[in-house]
Formats: sequence, structure tokens, C-alpha cells
Amino acid sequence: MDPDWSALRLGIGACLHATIDNLNAEWVGCCIKMLPNYTTLDSGPPVSTMENNVVLPERSGLSNTGRVLADAQIKSDDIKSNTKAPADSSKPSNAKKEKAPKNPKPPKGPTPPKSKKEATAKPSVEDPESMFKVGFLSDVYQERSVGPESISKVITRFPPEPNGFLHIGHSKAIAINFGFAKYHGGECYLRFDDTNPAGEKKEYDDSIEDTVRWLGFKPVKITHSSDNFDRLYALAEALIEKGGAYVCHCTKSDIVDQRGGKKGEKPRYACSHRSRPIAESMCEFRAMRDGKYKPGEAALRMKQNLEDGNPQMWDVFAYRIPAKKKDEEDEEDEEEIRGNDAKETETNGVESDELQYAGPHYRTGNKWKIYPTYDFTHCLCDSFESITHSLCTTEFELSRVSYEWLNNQLDVYRPMQREYGRLSVSGTILSKRKIHELVKNKYVRARDDPRLYTLPALRRRGVPPGAILSFVNELGVTKAVTNIEVKRFETSVRRYLEVTVPRLMLVLDPVKVVIDNLPDDHLEMVELPFSKDPAMGVHTIPFTKTVYIERSDFREVDSPDYFRLAPGKTVGLMKAPFPITATSFEKDPSTGHISLIHATYEKPADGSAPKKPKSFIHWVASSPEHHSPIKAEVRIINPLFKSDNPAAHPDGFLKDINPDSEELFLNAMIETGFEEIRKRAPWPAEAGEKAVADQATMNEEHANSDASTVPGSAATGDGDSVTTAGPETVRFQGMRMGYFCVDKESGAERLVLNRIVSLKEDTGKD
Repeated sequence: MDPDWSALRLGIGACLHATIDNLNAEWVGCCIKMLPNYTTLDSGPPVSTMENNVVLPERSGLSNTGRVLADAQIKSDDIKSNTKAPADSSKPSNAKKEKAPKNPKPPKGPTPPKSKKEATAKPSVEDPESMFKVGFLSDVYQERSVGPESISKVITRFPPEPNGFLHIGHSKAIAINFGFAKYHGGECYLRFDDTNPAGEKKEYDDSIEDTVRWLGFKPVKITHSSDNFDRLYALAEALIEKGGAYVCHCTKSDIVDQRGGKKGEKPRYACSHRSRPIAESMCEFRAMRDGKYKPGEAALRMKQNLEDGNPQMWDVFAYRIPAKKKDEEDEEDEEEIRGNDAKETETNGVESDELQYAGPHYRTGNKWKIYPTYDFTHCLCDSFESITHSLCTTEFELSRVSYEWLNNQLDVYRPMQREYGRLSVSGTILSKRKIHELVKNKYVRARDDPRLYTLPALRRRGVPPGAILSFVNELGVTKAVTNIEVKRFETSVRRYLEVTVPRLMLVLDPVKVVIDNLPDDHLEMVELPFSKDPAMGVHTIPFTKTVYIERSDFREVDSPDYFRLAPGKTVGLMKAPFPITATSFEKDPSTGHISLIHATYEKPADGSAPKKPKSFIHWVASSPEHHSPIKAEVRIINPLFKSDNPAAHPDGFLKDINPDSEELFLNAMIETGFEEIRKRAPWPAEAGEKAVADQATMNEEHANSDASTVPGSAATGDGDSVTTAGPETVRFQGMRMGYFCVDKESGAERLVLNRIVSLKEDTGKD
């Protein structure tokens, strides 16, 4: 058989444009594309020789559970083929379009922007809209696009539950839902799915909204599922009236048996309450509403189809009486279980030992004793808000059946749900319960500790919002779950920072160097660029008789393969006019550490050019009149865990803690260019952060003259605080050391820095 040369060329091209990290996956993709029946999106609809001869899963050797899963998959395929819209975009033909974009390299000669601040707002990254132009999301749009015979406007929503901080996995959901709407000229709601009073708090509500805005997105409207509690209740009664729901008093174990047992080893059968009269169910439902039942004694179930192979059609719950958790922090993080939409897993059955009410709802108080479930609320709120594309993770793919069933039963507007693969990160934990244990046992400072991967933690660590969105875009969007290593995320962040933040000299572990052949009052002002990009500008720093260098840049005993400072050895000081040669050193007798290095300045007496040294090191000068050096506490952030899967440790995830996850340098020194960097923050000037910074600038015009000197803070004349750009927006590259930002614990008398990521190069290289 002759090879399909056009597909082969496309496959080879895809491989050549793949990143090294994705090489294996891309190679597999190339092989698939070489198959004779593979057809690209550009050449028309996918064609398969098996299209009219579908091979179903072998069922004879399967347990009930296996048959259920097979039936569920078949049912899912039926849904895709029977929808009024064109075929579901999840078909395999999208593989070519869904590969991760090529990792960019910083441009060698960028055109300088009009202003210095503008220079930082244009990082060399992939097209942030590429994931909407081709592949999965492009196909989803084609199923229901804007046009005279379709929808008038794209409307999406991001629907987190306010029961914790958002984490890195949510960044994908945010980018997809807000970005999809923006790309197609539409709107996106921020809707809080606040249907479970246990664990939901106003502080999480505020944090989520703040995080969404920090990422640069502005919701067209902020809504809550609780806004619709009255309307949802009325629809629940309407569903009962038409025989589509009934009140059930079964226990959890009863329902497990009704659904075929834990392993699907038994036949399914109907609940004894399923056939109760409509009037009786209505009376019982109102009794639930009026508080006549305690948690675990009654629930409203939808009367669906027990013969369906999809468990989401086995009379799932519509309303329940939530119980107060014994310890809210002991509950597993449902984002980890059900995906990035952050909605709780519904209780499949009532628990007889849960007898305490969940307590007041943080918005509606004690008005309600009953609350709608996710399966009842989500599709209806989507309908109320005229959502056109309900985009969620594949954990909800089977739920699409019940989603559409309920909208059809109640004859309301039907949004289109489609599912993409969620984003998971190895080498860390995202569970609220586990994070609580880390804080409680003082392994981390707080829930926004920079070693964690909640979005507030990444923000505090200094990761720019644009770097997170660029990372999501690089990964692309498919139906497959994306599992990535932490180091891949850091590589993406590093690449982003490389072209968007200025450079300074920072000495972590300083040792004093006295240049003996210079006069005590020697002063030269040395000009340093902030970046390779001239648009970022330059600054000057003092060079004096006394400078500080990294302790690791000096050795007591020289060796042929060592090129930094040692007795008798010459090195260059970055941007200083002439090199220095070490002549001797002194030690602190109490510690045995080197306390002072003596050196000479190698300035030729005859005015000739000095011999170029083999290596250059960074430094900071001592000059009190220039307030140099600036002292700081620096926190080097390392992986919190030793393995890629801390949850799998046989003795528990706490036993996998890396004891060196944070290194402290309490006496670090920064050059004076830091003050200008601080004033010009945010770096880079991104959408979300720049908006906050601009507001802060306006506020500062009206602030008291004694306003706080903490980076990124301001105060109003009456003493009230105002919204300002956070200290983490003060970002820079410490040359040879890594990328850093200011931590929120900084104050007028104390500067604290966090390392965002290390440099790509080995900082210990000679």
C-alpha cells in the first residue's frame, strides 16, 4: 500500500514543531496521522472504514460493573450522534489540531515599544488565542456558532464552588470559559455554585473573584446559584407535578443495592418510594422544606431511567438536607475528585448518623433547610443565564445526559454542554484537607504559601498571570486529561519572565571584598541595562573600594577547572571597568567562615585595555550615600515534596515532605536599581495587574504623605486602605541567581523576597 504522503508531511511538520517535553506524544500523533483513513479538519469531515460497522465492547466476559461502563460509553456516543447540533467535537480527528504549540524563543532583536512600561507588556509567547482558532474549542464553536440561523452571542460561565481557594487546575477552566467568550465577541459570567452551606464562605467568594480579575478577566456579571433558590424550588415542584421526581427515604446502603451493588454484581431495581402518588411526594417535599425532616431522613430524587447504562440516569438527587460536617477541613477536596469545576460530589443516599443541619448559608442565612444538588442546579442556572456553551471537564461527560434530560423535562432553554480534559499537576497536592494539614502542622505558613499550587499561592510567589495563561495555551485543549510535572510549569514561567522583567544584581550570601589599591573615597558610577531589550532602559549604581560578592564565588584553594575568584586569580565584576585579583582572605575565628577578601584593581597604569578575564561575577557595592546595598531576606522556593506523587507515600503524604523546600538567606543584598524597579511595577504590566496598579496610582494622588512605604501599598487620607497593586508585582531577575519578587510580609523596615523560579542555567556552574 502506498503511504499517504500528504498526511506524512503534516505529521513530520507537527513533530518538527513539537516541544521536547511533548516529543513522545507528538510522535504517536504523527504515527496516527500516517494512517490511510486519517483525515484532517482542513480536508473535510473525518472518514473511517469502520463508520458503518461499529465494533461494540465485548460484554460476555464483563461483570455488571464492566457492562455498566460499556453501556455508559455507548450511551455517551449515542448522545453525541443524536444531538441537534453537528457531531460532537470530541472525535479523534482533532488530534492534529490539538497538539501543544511550539515553545517560543525570545526574539533576537525586538522592535522597541513606545514606552518602557509597554516593553514589559509584550512577552515573547505563543498566540494567546491559538487554542480557540484550531482544534477542540474551534470545533465546539462550529457546533453552535454565531449566525442568523443560530445564536446571537456566545455566552459562557465559570462556576466554582466558594469552598476554598482556586488552584492551578482552575486556571485552565478560567482561561477556556472567559477566553472562549472573549475570542468570539461574547460574554462570560462568574457564577458561584453556592448550594452547599457546609464549608462555603464569603472569604472564598471574594478570593475567587479577586483571582479571576488578577488573571485579567472581567465577568459580564457575577451571579450565585442562591440567587435562584426560589425559582429552583418552584421548578422542583413542577417536576414533581409532572411525575418526574419523588421523595425518597432510603439509606445510602439501600441506594447502593438499588444500583446493582458496589461492584455492579446485582440487578438494578427501583426504590420503593418511586411509585408513591404525586400528591404524597409533594406533601413530603414541602415537609422537607419546612424542616420536618433532619439530614439523612429524606431527599428528592429525579425519576429518570434505571435501565439506562449511564449511572447519571439512575434517579439522581435533586434536593437534599445538607448535614453539618464534623470537621469541615476533614472533607476531601472535591476539585480533586470531580475536576476543575469545583462542585461537590452529591451524596448518593442519606446518612442516618448525620443529624445536625449544615447551619446558615453565608448569603441566604437560615431561610432554607433544603438545597438543590449540582445535578439539579447547574443545568437550570445555565438555562436561566442563556449560556450557549457550557464548557466543563470530562468528569461531567456522563452528567451531560441528566443535564439534557432535566432541561427537556422542564421544557426550558437548552444550553450545549461539552467537556475537555482537566489539568493535573504532579509533585504537589491540591486537596483542601491536605493543605489544612500542612498549615496546621506548620510545614507551610498559610494557604497562600509560595510552595503550594493554589492560585493565591502562585500569585504570592510572583508568578505573573500572563505566564499562567501562556502555560495553559501551550498545553492546548483536548478531551484527554493533561498531567504535567511541576518542572514543566516552571520552565514555561521561566521562559515568560526571561523577556518581561528587568535584571538586577542580587547577592544571596555576601562576603566582603576590599580592593586595597583603591582610595577610601573611590567612587565610579556604573551604567547597567535593565534588560537586553533597550526599551526597558538603564540605571546607574555605585562602584567603590568595598563590594560584596557571593560566598560561593570564592575558593580558598584554586584549581585548573575553576574560573571564579581564588587567591591569585582574576575575575571580572559585571559592568565594572576593570577586573579584580584576590590577594588574601581572613576568617572569623568563631565560625571558621571567610569574613573578608582582599583584592587589587587591575587597572593598567599605562592606560591600555586590560586582559579580558575568563569569567565575570555579580556584586553589590557599599556606598552609604547611595543607600547601597539594600538589605533583604530571601526565600528560595524549592519543591515541597520529594516525589512526583506524595499522596502515594505508604506512610502518608506528610512523610514525603522535602525538608529543604525553603532556604532562607537573611542577609542578602540588592543593588540600588531595585528602587526604580519597585516604582515602575508591575512587571510585566499585564491586564489584571496593570488595572490594579493604575487604580493605585490614582489613589496615591489623594493619599497621605505618611503612607506606608511597603512596595505596592497606599493609604487614603481618612486612614482607610485602598486597593493597590500587590508587592508580588515587583519582579526582577537576579543575575545568575533566578527570578524574584517582593513578598507580602515586607514592610518599611524589612524587605522579603521570594524566588519565583531558578535560572535555566545551573547556578553552580563554574
